[in-house]
Amino acid sequence: MPAPHSAVTDAYTRLTEAYPYLTITELPPGTPPPAGDGWVTAAALATDTPALDRFLAWDDEQTQRDYHRRARPDVVASFGLHRYVWPACLLVTVPWFLHRRVPRYPATHVSYDRTAGRMALHPTTAPTPFACLPDDPAATLPGARTVPDEEALRAEVRAAIAEHVEPLLAAFGPRTRRRGRALWGMVTDDVVEGLWYIARHLGEEDRAIRELEALFPGTSATKPYLGPPAFRASRTPDGQPTATRDRASCCMFYTVVPEDICDTCPRTGAQSRKANAPTPTPA
Repeated sequence: MPAPHSAVTDAYTRLTEAYPYLTITELPPGTPPPAGDGWVTAAALATDTPALDRFLAWDDEQTQRDYHRRARPDVVASFGLHRYVWPACLLVTVPWFLHRRVPRYPATHVSYDRTAGRMALHPTTAPTPFACLPDDPAATLPGARTVPDEEALRAEVRAAIAEHVEPLLAAFGPRTRRRGRALWGMVTDDVVEGLWYIARHLGEEDRAIRELEALFPGTSATKPYLGPPAFRASRTPDGQPTATRDRASCCMFYTVVPEDICDTCPRTGAQSRKANAPTPTPA
C-alpha cells in the first residue's frame, strides 16, 4: 500500500510524467521490501553475490540478444552499474530540482525492478529525512532539516547520492575493473545526464544546465565526484543550436560495437568529435 503523501511525492509524480519508464512507490515505514517478479533490493546488490550475479546476467543476455555478441564481464558489470545508478540518482536530484528538497535513501531503503521500470522506497522508520531551505513550506514537516542556503543544499545532494551509491560501487567495482576515480566519473555522468534528460522533458533544460554546473563546479570541494558537467554548444542536424557535453567516463559500449563511439566519449578527441550529439538517454 502506498505511503501517505510525502514532501517528495509530487516530484516523483512529475518524474513519471516526464519519463513513464520509471515509477516510484513510497511504501509505509516498516513495510517489507517487495520480492519476486524482478525485484531486487539495492542492499542485496551491495552484499549478496548471487543477487548481483542474477542482476548482471540480465545485462549479459540483453547484450547478446540485441547485438549478437557477448560483452566482456567487466563491460557487463559496467552496464549493470550504470543502469541502476542512473535512475537511483533521480530519487535525489528530481525533488531537489523541482522543490528544493533532498531526501535521504540509504541502499537499505530502495528496491528496483528493472524489467518493469519500478523503484520502491521502504524506510524502516517514519518520516523519511529530507533537507530543505528555511522558507520551504515543508520545513515544518516531520523529518525536515533546514540548511541555510542553496550551496548547503547542493552539498546535501552530493552527500545523499554518495551515501546511496558507495555500497554499490564497492560491490560492482571489482567486477567492472574500475577504481575510485573511474567509478565516481560514472556516477557524476549519471547524475548529470539523468537530470538533464528529465529536465528536457519538463521544458527546463537551460535551468538544469545551470543547476548542474553549480552542483559540480569541478573543484576539489566536490570530491569524490569527478570534474564539471562540461556542457558545450553544438547544433542539431538541421542547424539549430543545442547543448551537448563531454563525459567524465567511458560507457564501454565501443567494446561491443567498435564502430559506434559516442560523440561525448572522453576517448574521442575534441577535434574529431562530431558536431551533432544525440539526446542523452539511459542505456
